[in-house]
Amino acid sequence: MQRPGGPYARGNPRFGLLDAALLAVVVGALGFLAWRAGAALDYRWNFWPVLGFVARQDASGAWVANLLLQGVMTTLRVSFWAAIVAAVVGTLMGIARCATALLPRLVAGAYVETIRNIPPLVFIFVFYFFVTAQIVPALGIEDWIRRQDDDTLRVIGWFFGPPQQAAGVIAAILCLGLFEGAYVAEIVRGGIQSLPRGQWEAGQALGLSRIRLFRLVILPQAVARVVPPLAGQGISLVKDSSIISLVSIQDLSFLGNEVAATTGRVFETWLMVALFYFIICAVLSAAAARLERRFSTRNA
Repeated sequence: MQRPGGPYARGNPRFGLLDAALLAVVVGALGFLAWRAGAALDYRWNFWPVLGFVARQDASGAWVANLLLQGVMTTLRVSFWAAIVAAVVGTLMGIARCATALLPRLVAGAYVETIRNIPPLVFIFVFYFFVTAQIVPALGIEDWIRRQDDDTLRVIGWFFGPPQQAAGVIAAILCLGLFEGAYVAEIVRGGIQSLPRGQWEAGQALGLSRIRLFRLVILPQAVARVVPPLAGQGISLVKDSSIISLVSIQDLSFLGNEVAATTGRVFETWLMVALFYFIICAVLSAAAARLERRFSTRNA
């Protein structure tokens, strides 16, 4: 029986001499590049001013998050809610792309092709200011937030950050979610259309309606195929979320720029920002790999 994961998959990989040699080469190359950069720029590295913006002590002496950790929390909040928006919109659009009716296919196709052929920076600028100027005031979000009591404001702060910034964060979530939803739609469409035609014909032969056939036969198989690429798209969403800093959302990239300007330690600040993004994406990559192995085992 073929091992799950393909003919080249191996179980229990071990750290060998070749791995140690490659690791030594990589570490040596990075060290050489750092040394050359320091020699060429005559730059004295100092991370202490930047580390002070990771955490600080409040008046009571307790450690609390400072600007960089606050930016990490905003990035995680925006990415989480934008992923939900992208999953919902992308799934609906992906299903519509596979519909037999013409109108759903046209609407979904226009949505996907429009977003995929516009640079993300342009889309964020145009749509964010449209949402901020039109949709958010029409929904009355800012007025509703101002009328809430302290307990409700704490809940809003936990999910969306400082209440006074919540309206802008919600607008950024919608922008980022709709942008990523176009790519989710293509993943869903590809998963549905990758199933053999015989699956549809077998369900029709059993007398299932198209809705029940899709819900009971097609969708469960498609989900197993699209979950791994969707996990990868979620990791890309975290990295793409940095573009919302250009519309003054105080995420990790925006506050990293503020810290660099305040401390004057540009290289150290952006290396710290890169480290935070790396940790977030590495954790998500490990979770995605585990999820992919689980679905590969189920499909084996």
